Amino acid sequence: MTELGLKPKDQSVAQLGLGNAMEVYWNLHPAELVEESIVQGHGILSDTGALAIDTGEFTGRSPKDKFVVYDENTKDSVWWGDINNRFESDKFDVLHHRMLAYLSGKNLYVRDSYACADPAYRINIRVVNEYPWSNLFAYNLFLRPTQKELETFKHEWLIINAPGFNADPKIDGTRQHNFAILNFTKKIILIGGTAYTGEIKKGIFAVLNYILAHEKGVLPMHCSANIGKEGDTAIFFGLSGTGKTTLSADPNRKLIGDDEHGWSDNSVFNFEGGCYAKCVNLSAEKEPQIFNAVKFGALLENINFKEGTVTVDYDDIEKTENTRVSYPSSYIENSVDPAVGNVPKNIFFLTCDAFGVLPPISKLTTEQAMYHFISGYTAKVAGTEMGITEPTLTFSACFGKVFLPLHPAKYATLLGEKMKKNKVNVWLLNTGWVGGKYGVGNRIKLSYTRALIDAALTGKLDTAEYGEIPYFKLRFPKACEGVPSDILEPKNAWKDKTDYDKTAQNLAASFIKNFEQYASGTSADILAAAPLVAVTA
Repeated sequence: MTELGLKPKDQSVAQLGLGNAMEVYWNLHPAELVEESIVQGHGILSDTGALAIDTGEFTGRSPKDKFVVYDENTKDSVWWGDINNRFESDKFDVLHHRMLAYLSGKNLYVRDSYACADPAYRINIRVVNEYPWSNLFAYNLFLRPTQKELETFKHEWLIINAPGFNADPKIDGTRQHNFAILNFTKKIILIGGTAYTGEIKKGIFAVLNYILAHEKGVLPMHCSANIGKEGDTAIFFGLSGTGKTTLSADPNRKLIGDDEHGWSDNSVFNFEGGCYAKCVNLSAEKEPQIFNAVKFGALLENINFKEGTVTVDYDDIEKTENTRVSYPSSYIENSVDPAVGNVPKNIFFLTCDAFGVLPPISKLTTEQAMYHFISGYTAKVAGTEMGITEPTLTFSACFGKVFLPLHPAKYATLLGEKMKKNKVNVWLLNTGWVGGKYGVGNRIKLSYTRALIDAALTGKLDTAEYGEIPYFKLRFPKACEGVPSDILEPKNAWKDKTDYDKTAQNLAASFIKNFEQYASGTSADILAAAPLVAVTA
């Protein structure tokens, strides 16, 4: 075995059980990883210099194949169920050894990095990759130690990523051949049978969702965050299609991060050192910052080129609608370094309400904020995913249910405590339809949404006169500069008021039905913030 590259002192993959590897490359420069990938036939360069690869069978995460090891440390703390599937510790050990045997005789790529930009919560991560471009992804997404730090680097968490290793469910106890398994006791993540790089990123996000909330009193958040010229931090939660990336990318504010953050007693900090952006329909006009970040060192996944060229066709979704690009945060011109801000003054829950029931903006009480945080509502419309032809309700607890090792009420309680302590405003922002449901009304203009955000950030909405919509008890401002007042109160914008009432009651009933799964672990105060509509048979 030969170990090359910038290897920390007194460190070897033999300590990881990988002493039979052929050649081990430690902490290679991105240019070296790009070259290795091209030489091995794994990818080609686009005309902007970004490396384009295909992840093969899996072009997205596989939540049903994500497991958590069940042992003394996790049996009473993890939220077991369809999100956190139990995996027996003895099966984990067998699978771990089988993966080590598979990697014997292969070339490996090792990356030392860390998560959490606030040093008080930093965790050191070592990633062992079978493929060089997977290691480039780890370089892009995690925070990068200095050369001096690397000399004495010691990992706390280990990720072993072997896309070419397929599990045998009969032997290994997995559901099928692909898997991502978290072991909180041994601090190891095993990923195999899938080359989708997002499993690496989200594995560490799940780890932090457990450690920070369970042990540190820090609220982990699936959100974007930016900071204004006066040092005021704003947080944006939202599921796919709600405008989270677009609205947080404000040229007048600096970006802390676009996806994963922690909220401690005195800071909001990015978990990552990069961005993993969707690039379907990407254009310089709509999202210039992301578009300009697709350059050398960036990693494009599952895209197609325009015929006869190496120019990316961002509108081509033949392989998947989940086309992606990863790149370091420094590729965004107005990013903050280090990626740390003050505690937030304003939080925005983004929802694309295709039913036109919710106001363009609502100011939430603490209890409402906790209720809507656990609900995590949006609606998908035709064109957002294959097979969707009409508005489809979507609820994802804490705007990231699949990443939660703990009961959602744990995170909601932390949110409520921090809101009260820091006197934070929480706004429910509807980026969907007004004046009627999808097909009848119109989608609210982006310029109106930006005007509402600006008014909230500058405090103009603090002194506004408020009304309240029926059923949901949501308070909305009756006027806002730059926004037509007739769209701020949803029911008044509908021609058919009876149809509004019917649609609103149906949506409220869906909220209540969805919340039944969380009721047993949720306080009475949060439950009291539910819409005032009974579920009908």
